[in-house]
Amino acid sequence: MQTYAFDISHLLAGSLVLVSFMMIYQDRLYALLNTFALQAVLLAAAVAWQAFIQGASHLYASAAIALVFKAIIVPWALHRLVQRLGIQREVETVAGVVPTMLAGMGLVALSILLMLELTTTTESALAREDLAFALSVILLGMLMMVTRRNAVSQVVGFMSLENGLILAAAGAEGMPFVVEISVAFSVLIAMIVIGVFLFRIRERFDSVDIEAMEQYRGERRS
Repeated sequence: MQTYAFDISHLLAGSLVLVSFMMIYQDRLYALLNTFALQAVLLAAAVAWQAFIQGASHLYASAAIALVFKAIIVPWALHRLVQRLGIQREVETVAGVVPTMLAGMGLVALSILLMLELTTTTESALAREDLAFALSVILLGMLMMVTRRNAVSQVVGFMSLENGLILAAAGAEGMPFVVEISVAFSVLIAMIVIGVFLFRIRERFDSVDIEAMEQYRGERRS
């Protein structure tokens, strides 16, 4: 049973890392949002599995919240934002796909080396390796934020980073239900703020491209 739990936990955590690479590879906004929804579904499954093997019933509620908010409400809201703003569907990147994917692979390797080096041998192999996968998801989310020009895709990168944090908390000791409620409400509030913010950007600059905003700032200085 222990080996069985080990394998499924690693399959789900590894799938989250794989989907993070899929998000980096996407060059269209709608496909990116759909891939993020898939990542949220896998996150909910991973948290639910941790609830089962840890005997932590509160994590089932955490998995349900992740499924409802991150896999359904947030992608739907971002789809509506993209439609209302009339944003171009292509995702503009700072670097090419190949260099970004290579950088992502380097970050995953770094995550595994760091986590296996820093964690003690007294900790379970399940926790240590799941934390390595979670750190990989966090770093890949940060990479997406750095390499994307569009504000919406940067928001998706931030939420992917948050998915890695939730995976780490659930895999290590389990996340208290009150903390997960806070995360859920913070995401909901963030979506409202982000929506208003993006509409204001659209009205002011007629674009949500970060490079266009930088050019505008340079024109104002000159």
